[in-house]
Amino acid sequence: MSESPFSREELLRYGRHLVLPQFGLEGQEKLKSSSVLIVGAGGLGSPLALYLAAAGVGRIGIVDFDRVDVSNLQRQVLYGSSDIGRPKLAAAAARLSDLNPWVSIEPHQFALNRDNALGLISRYDVIADGTDNFPTRYLVNDACAMLGKPNVHGSIFRFEGQASVFDARIGPCYRCLYREPPPPGLVPSCAEGGVLGVLPGLIGTIQGIECLKLLLGLGEPLIGRLLLFDALGMRFRELKLRKDPGCPLCGEHPSIHGLVDYEAFCGLSPGGQAGVLPQGAEIGPRELSERLESGERPMLLDVREPHEHRIARIEGAVLIPLRMLPGRLAELDRDREIVVLCHRGARSLNALEILRLAGFARVVSLKGGIEAWSKEVDSKVPRY
Repeated sequence: MSESPFSREELLRYGRHLVLPQFGLEGQEKLKSSSVLIVGAGGLGSPLALYLAAAGVGRIGIVDFDRVDVSNLQRQVLYGSSDIGRPKLAAAAARLSDLNPWVSIEPHQFALNRDNALGLISRYDVIADGTDNFPTRYLVNDACAMLGKPNVHGSIFRFEGQASVFDARIGPCYRCLYREPPPPGLVPSCAEGGVLGVLPGLIGTIQGIECLKLLLGLGEPLIGRLLLFDALGMRFRELKLRKDPGCPLCGEHPSIHGLVDYEAFCGLSPGGQAGVLPQGAEIGPRELSERLESGERPMLLDVREPHEHRIARIEGAVLIPLRMLPGRLAELDRDREIVVLCHRGARSLNALEILRLAGFARVVSLKGGIEAWSKEVDSKVPRY
C-alpha cells in the first residue's frame, strides 16, 4: 500500500469530503495536486479564495494590486478592520494560510495585462474571474481561450449576479455572449451603482463550486449555461448559451489571434476614464478649492442621486441627477462656467458630454468626484 499524501490532521480536516462517495480520498488527492488562479481579490474573490483554501486546493494564485480600504469591508469578507491600508495580497495570504496551512498561496501583486497574462494563466488548471471591469474580463477570456483553460466567470451589480463557465474548447467563450463591450460609462461600477454586500458571497461561492467540479470532474459544470440571480425576488434563472460560429475569437473563422490593447478595445484611456478626454475637461479638487477661495463662483452641478446627496455634499452645489439632466438643461446658465461633480468622476464625464453637445461651452468635470474632494480638500465631507 502506497503512503498517503495526507497527514493525520489533514485526513481529519477533510473528513466530510472523504466520506462523500463521489469524492473520497482520490478526489481530495486531485484537489491537493490542482491549482486555481483567482483574478481579483475583491467581493467575488474573497469567498472564492476562502472556500478553495478550506477545500484543500493545493495551489491558489491570486492577482491583485490594491490595498484594503474601509469601503471594502461591507462585502470583502477576506479582510478585517486591522487590514485597512495593507496590500490585499498580504492580508489574503495571511488569512488563507491560517485557514489552511497545507495549501500554497501564490500572490501576484500586479495588474494583469496582455504582456503577462498568457505566462501567468498557463501555470494554473482553472482560472476564476472575479474582476469588476470589462478590459480585464475580456483579457482573461481571450487568454483562457488561447491557452485552452476553463474560465469560471462571475459578476455582480446592485441586487443581481450571474455566473457561468466559459471553455472555448467545448462551449462558448465570453465573446460569444458579449462580442463587444458596452459603451464606456453606460454600466456604472459597483462604486457608482452600489452592490448588496451579501451578493458577492453567493456568486463567489457558486464560482467556488464550479472550480471544484472542474478540478474533480464531477457533476455538470455551467458550460453553455448562464446562471442569473435576482436577490430581491430571490429567484434563479438559467439561460442556454450556444457557441457563436461567428465569434472573432473561438468561431469558425477567428480574426483574433493574439492579446490586444483591452483598454482601447473597451473605449478607455490608460487612466481608466471613458474615451480620450478633451483638453481642459477636468479640474482637480485642490485647484477648484483655490478658485472658490479666491472669489470665483462657477456653478457646481451635482449629478448624483438624491439619496447620495443626503450622505455627502459640497455646499452650494445644485443637484440635478444625471438621468434628469437632458430634460432640465433650461435651468442652467449657458454663460456661466459649470463644474460638474458626482461620486468618483465617471457620471460627471457623461454629464460633461451631454452639456457640450447641447452647446454649453464652459463646462468641466471635478476629477475624482466628491470622493477626491473629501480626501484632498475637506475631510468633513463624508466618504461612502
